[in-house]
Parts: sequence; C-alpha cells; structure tokens
Amino acid sequence: MNIILLQDIDKVGEKYEVVTVKDGFARNFLIPTKKAVIANQANLAKLDELKQKHAEELAAQIGEFQAVADKIKDVTLRIGAKAGTSGKIFGSVTNTSIAQALKEQCEVEVIRSKVEIAEDVKELGTYKANVRLHPEVIAEVAFEVVAE
Repeated sequence: MNIILLQDIDKVGEKYEVVTVKDGFARNFLIPTKKAVIANQANLAKLDELKQKHAEELAAQIGEFQAVADKIKDVTLRIGAKAGTSGKIFGSVTNTSIAQALKEQCEVEVIRSKVEIAEDVKELGTYKANVRLHPEVIAEVAFEVVAE
C-alpha cells in the first residue's frame, strides 16, 4: 500500500515521503495513529503544498539549528559509566546517553534518533558522535566516557 508519511518513522521513511508498506502495518498502525495517510489523488495533490510549507519552516529554523550546532561542537560531554579495572565498561554508551548528556550539560534537547555513533562504545576514552539537527546541519560532538 502506498502511503504519505506525516512524520519521520525509523526504518520506513522521512516526513512527507511517499513509501510502500504492508497493508496491515498501514491500516492497523500508521493511519489510525495519524502518522500517515493513504496516497490517493487528493492527498498527493496536497503533498506539494505541504512539502513547500515544511521547507519554508525548515529554512526559517536553519539559523537556530546552526546556533545550536556551534554551541555543542566546542563542548566535550562527560558521560559516566561503571567500568572494570581494565577500562571496559559494563554495558555500552548509546545515543540515548548522549542525548541525555546534551540536555543536562549543554541545555540542548535532541531527539535520540538524531544522534549517530559510528562505533560501539564499550571502553573508557574519548569518542565522537554526529547530531543531525537538520538535513543540512550536522554537528559533531565529542564525548568522554569516564568511570563513575
């Protein structure tokens, strides 16, 4: 079934994108929760108008996103984790941990799905992560994993 997404959905697509999903997923989840609409002629006609409006909103916000990116790129976040004597931590540092640290240490709220870590963080040390604030604004943030 072809649908138009009304918000970003992981592993499905971006906002205002026309995608094909299984009928049950669309009828039982996406459409009732107002995360998507059926891609019929009327909705496809409205799609261009919605995309235009969304693009204007994002263009207006790009300055704000750039200011946030400048604020967090010079900061090294400190994330505490329980570690053994060899420096390996119990568990791992995830994008949720980084989003929480950004909120606490920099007073910047970021959705955890917008934080991308290139490698598994299972030892103490310094690492980097990318924060996708906007399709055109990606901030690289450094974080240090320290023993609690």
